[in-house]
Amino acid sequence: MEKALVFLLIALLAVAYAVPDPRGIIIQLDDGELCLNSIQCKSKCCHRDTGLSLARCMPKASENSECSPKTLYGVYYKCPCERGLTCEADKTIVGAIINTNFGICHDVGRSTQ
Repeated sequence: MEKALVFLLIALLAVAYAVPDPRGIIIQLDDGELCLNSIQCKSKCCHRDTGLSLARCMPKASENSECSPKTLYGVYYKCPCERGLTCEADKTIVGAIINTNFGICHDVGRSTQ
């Protein structure tokens, strides 16, 4: 039994050591890769279509696109806005809990000029 555990440990270490750059396995994921939380993605948006679908890293929402304000869960049904844009959404407690508080990305600085 001990020999099997030692062999398994050596095999796992060999696989882990063979990976050239550990970033990209758990963090710094590219768009389209599977994720569990937005922190893992380069874009900072871990997106899923439905509650039963797998979440993948996606680019942030551009101007006039659907968006979600920041969420507690770290997984979005609509990605938050790109830098410099604001998600104009109904920010209620119920919407935040059931993740239905979607809005549209707007450039607030452009609309005031």
